[in-house]
Amino acid sequence: MRVKDAITGLIIGDALGVPVEFNSRESLIRNPVTEMNGYGTYNMPPGTWSDDSSMAIATMASIVNKQAIDYGDIMNEFLEWIEHGKYTQYQDTFDYGNTTSQALFNYKLGTEAILCGGIGERDNGNGSLMRILPLAFIPDIDYEIIENISGLTHRHMRSKIACVFYVEIAKSMLENDLTINEHINLACDKIKKYYEGNEELTHFNRIFNDDLDDVDTIKSSGYVISTFESVIYCLKTTDNFKDAVLKAVNLGGDTDTVGAICGGLAGIFYGFESIPIDWINTIPKINQVFELCEKFEAYCDGCL
Repeated sequence: MRVKDAITGLIIGDALGVPVEFNSRESLIRNPVTEMNGYGTYNMPPGTWSDDSSMAIATMASIVNKQAIDYGDIMNEFLEWIEHGKYTQYQDTFDYGNTTSQALFNYKLGTEAILCGGIGERDNGNGSLMRILPLAFIPDIDYEIIENISGLTHRHMRSKIACVFYVEIAKSMLENDLTINEHINLACDKIKKYYEGNEELTHFNRIFNDDLDDVDTIKSSGYVISTFESVIYCLKTTDNFKDAVLKAVNLGGDTDTVGAICGGLAGIFYGFESIPIDWINTIPKINQVFELCEKFEAYCDGCL
């Protein structure tokens, strides 16, 4: 079940990163993450996921419940998460960004769902990229829908392109038997062609030009481009799931989100069996997630 591969990978990367979020790269070089730990930054038990997983799960739950993509319903589920702890493991919502919370506040005030997201230069955090992966499984989903779902919280074109780009890499992994570099290059070609002439493409040049070899140039921050570059770097410089997500987390900075976004693609590419079972067994409520993945995959299959 490919949805299970992806979402489990995402959750594992997220949970590995939660205890060390905001730790510096230097501190993680001295004391690297090598296993599923707990407490740390948010004082949460081992296997706790954060907003990254909660919002991806909420997106799937809305689509399953409505048997359709309903922007308002997705926002309603996001509100249930941020206000009441739905889609968390302990009814404890933590670690969400200002752009996301402002968008949800806009929605509560009556703004149309797809107009709620921030459009300023500083609204290009990774808060839509981290939750967009489920869309890769919906057959023939068009770019406008991906952009709109990004725009629920992050409406700047840079964030929208990043989400479409990421989904294209995931779709290539689902559809083609290629190397990671070939998947990325195929997605690059599609993005450059579709968005030709859009000045925002320049922000993706380091990915387009395969200029991500030097770790000292990889800034694993919450900025959407830095996050995306970090993920591409980790996928390109490892050859298995475990090394990819550990490398992502040990870059420091926005560890949970870089880990989650990397883990989602690594889960698809390497498969569920590649994910350490002891890590999976550490995640509270993982069986409920598996059940949702099965329902979501059935919905996607029904769209064929």
